[in-house]
Amino acid sequence: MTNEELILERLDRIERRIAPLSETAMSMTEFKNDLMTMAQPVSKSLINDLKSVESAFQLEDLGALSKRMLRSVKHIIYALDQLENIIDFVTTIEPVLRLTVPQLIAYLNGLEERGVFRIIKATYDIRAKIATAYTAEDIEQIGDGLVALLGVAKKLSDPQLATLLENLAEVGASVDLTKSKDVGPFGFFSACSGPESKRGLGVLLELTKAMGDLKTNSLTSQIEQ
Repeated sequence: MTNEELILERLDRIERRIAPLSETAMSMTEFKNDLMTMAQPVSKSLINDLKSVESAFQLEDLGALSKRMLRSVKHIIYALDQLENIIDFVTTIEPVLRLTVPQLIAYLNGLEERGVFRIIKATYDIRAKIATAYTAEDIEQIGDGLVALLGVAKKLSDPQLATLLENLAEVGASVDLTKSKDVGPFGFFSACSGPESKRGLGVLLELTKAMGDLKTNSLTSQIEQ
């Protein structure tokens, strides 16, 4: 093999070794060009953003912030620990909420369907109307009257009184006033001789005795007041 052939062979080997490096260099050049193309709009945007905060930002502030963070490392660690505790709590309670929240929503929907919220709203509206129409003194007087009425309602719960009122209602419903006639003194005494009239007069007498105590009770209450 001649010297020229040896030189050519060596040149071929060198060329084969340099070819990958050349391809890599070309790839790096293309990557750099692409990166520069992408970085230009980002750099412009960053420059514009920095211009907006240029007047409010100083390097001294960055140093003060660094010192403040170094002095507050314990507080930052404590805050991170508390954040981890909150995350653990939320992670633990999440399954319970998944079961409870739908039940709560269903319960509230049931209240809404039964009109409970509308009744509550109407109650607030009534209170607003009462506050507009009456003063506080009027409300106190109305409250006293309601207490007295509740006492009367409690007495109406007595079985004997309830029976008496029912009987009086039945008597009033059974009486036909169109058949009543004018009666004089003699007719009155004549009518009182019958057994039904006697029983009626007995009942009326007991009621009269009971009504006689109304005056005494009224006078006593006035004296107490």
